[in-house]
Amino acid sequence: MSAIRLLVLGAVRQHGRAHGYQVRNDLEYWGAHEWSNAQPGSIYHALKQMAKQGLLHAHETAPSPAGGPPRTEYEITERGTQEFFTLLRTSLTAHDQKPDVLAAALGFLVDLGRAEALELLAERVRGIEAWRAEVTGSYLPEEGPGQLGHIGEIMNYWVHSAEAGAEWTRGLIERIKGGAYVFAGEGEPFVGVLAKGQTNPYATKPARGRRPVGGHSADGH
Repeated sequence: MSAIRLLVLGAVRQHGRAHGYQVRNDLEYWGAHEWSNAQPGSIYHALKQMAKQGLLHAHETAPSPAGGPPRTEYEITERGTQEFFTLLRTSLTAHDQKPDVLAAALGFLVDLGRAEALELLAERVRGIEAWRAEVTGSYLPEEGPGQLGHIGEIMNYWVHSAEAGAEWTRGLIERIKGGAYVFAGEGEPFVGVLAKGQTNPYATKPARGRRPVGGHSADGH
């Protein structure tokens, strides 16, 4: 599973309607360009592809008074919303995906109800524990990686990663049970996107041919 689809769908959904530069700016604000494949080209490509797939609706807007080509604003469709929640739930429960997929899901965790979030995270822990029990049936961590020569470090790494993942997830579960964060239906949610005109302190340099923050991109997005 790729994190970019979840990230882009979620970012558009939070805005209601957003053009490509807004989505890019939000994801850079999250640092997603550092821990995922959310690079400018991937973001614009994902927007266009998901519009073709009916997950987003593309609105052509008039050129700005400052000049330049019109921008395309995207709005999530009902089908796109269904896809977003499917990806979110799968990303929270699957223990065997890349770390960037889980990180993307954490960004939208509070879009779920508190009870469902706890249930999904508990399922994640059960999956990790089941995987560890299966692999340690033939590999015994207490005997150390040396039992298999240096290649034993491979399984040693995965077992330790699983244990760390389970421990972190249990900690998150306890924080949520203790009342941390505002989940869907509980009140005013935390705003995780930039307000209009707000400077992004984590913005990357504009790509060649693009104007700085606030200007139109070369491709009109």
